[in-house]
Amino acid sequence: MKKINTNRLIIREADISDAAFIFRLLNNPTWIEHIGDRNIKTLEDAEKYIQNALISSYKNNGHGMYLIIEKETQKPMGLCGFLKREDLEFVDIGFAILPEFAGKGYTYEAAKEIIERSEFKSFYGITSEENIASQKLLTKLGLKLVKKFQFGNYEDESLLYLYEPNKTPKSN
Repeated sequence: MKKINTNRLIIREADISDAAFIFRLLNNPTWIEHIGDRNIKTLEDAEKYIQNALISSYKNNGHGMYLIIEKETQKPMGLCGFLKREDLEFVDIGFAILPEFAGKGYTYEAAKEIIERSEFKSFYGITSEENIASQKLLTKLGLKLVKKFQFGNYEDESLLYLYEPNKTPKSN
């Protein structure tokens, strides 16, 4: 996927020119609280993150996290897409948006479009017990809570959600 347009959004692959936005997003307190500190301290760090985490995923996996841009203002707002985790059977859908754009349906619009265009029949969503907004979004997207589990190097348990066709109807 190179670029998608929805009513309000442009969803596209990130590139090195997005370093200033990635720096801002990954250093936002909400990102750090719910996703974790990626140690992005300079624009050069952000460029390396784009190359090593985003662009390499497009090349190696055929999917990844895509930039969400508000069509009207052309402002980047967040990231959304599928991640391949070594220790999970299916990919998982991930998303993050700057707080000033939260609660307006942008992340749902982006995630729904990415899901509809994907080849994945089943996929996970992972969030913390404290992240109520992500839990609501995963549920609205049609995922069901499966279990609590220890994920990665997070101290607290995470919640694992699963989307399976024929078991979970898609939400409109």
